[in-house]
Amino acid sequence: MMNALPVLIVLWAVLTGLFLALLAYNGTITRYEEDQLFLDDANIAEKEQQAAIIKRVQRLVPYIRTTGALAALMTIAIIGMYTYDAWQRIQQ
Repeated sequence: MMNALPVLIVLWAVLTGLFLALLAYNGTITRYEEDQLFLDDANIAEKEQQAAIIKRVQRLVPYIRTTGALAALMTIAIIGMYTYDAWQRIQQ
């Protein structure tokens, strides 16, 4: 089982890197987002810009959640495998 650990660590690193990259991209997108209420059509261009930002963020959220959950599960699996192997070595 410990032979698979390096492969799992590389897979975990890729998933975590992707998760962090998505978070950074999300932060870059939302940097220009403002909480405004547009009551008339005088600022239609700003309203469209804010709607575009919100649309991009909403498209990105499922990917952020998925990669975060997968990275967390991989972390738990790696720690579990390492702990199990250590326990088996102690028992010998």
